[in-house]
Amino acid sequence: MIIYGKNPVSELLINPSSEIEEIFIYGDRSRNDTSEVLKTAKSKGIKISTLSKEELSKLCQTNSHQGIAARIKDFEYHKLADIIARAKEKGDQLCLVLLDHIEDPQNLGAIIRTVDVLGGHGVVIPKDRAASVTPAVIKASAGAVNHVLISRVVNLGAVIRDLKKQGVWIVGADSSSTKSVHQEDFKNLDIALVIGNEGKGLGHKIKSECDFLVSIPQTGKVSSLNASVAAGIMIYEIMRQKITTSNG
Repeated sequence: MIIYGKNPVSELLINPSSEIEEIFIYGDRSRNDTSEVLKTAKSKGIKISTLSKEELSKLCQTNSHQGIAARIKDFEYHKLADIIARAKEKGDQLCLVLLDHIEDPQNLGAIIRTVDVLGGHGVVIPKDRAASVTPAVIKASAGAVNHVLISRVVNLGAVIRDLKKQGVWIVGADSSSTKSVHQEDFKNLDIALVIGNEGKGLGHKIKSECDFLVSIPQTGKVSSLNASVAAGIMIYEIMRQKITTSNG
């Protein structure tokens, strides 16, 4: 897999578990914006190749590469059990994010980044009709895919039912719900938050599996929020309540 952009490549370089096979740049190797990255790569014995701007754009299949890219092994997903185990190891109540067929790579990357920043434990995505972890997602996440456990599953409904058997409460983000996310009490619960598709929202079957539905209060003229923005607000509220409880 080819990833691109200064932040994603930099994040991989400082992650001991990542395996970069080769780094590609265009232009002068002493450029201020890439010199430290290349210095670190050289110290690790990673091959560095210089390409023309056109060659690099062709390799990345985009012009938004910021002059640097890297070849890595294909992204490896984790088992859902790994995510739950990590939360238990940390002594945390679970905060998991399930994505019901998010299709936009930018939204997926932004949600992964938010989960990392706010201290969520992982992200679950379906295998079909949904964005997967691609170079565009890695760049949009600013390298957060290296820190957030991501599971890719065949049947999201089956995952939800299994989580419920384990005592996890399923919270659906639904703009038509009359109950605000700020009114719900998440403090002493293991939570899996379900975010729906950008256009259709939560699927009917997935919605019926949720223990409760919450919305974000809105006073503006626009009818709805971007999926990644809505996810960010809800993840923040869940984590805010949990952190307040643990500190108080």
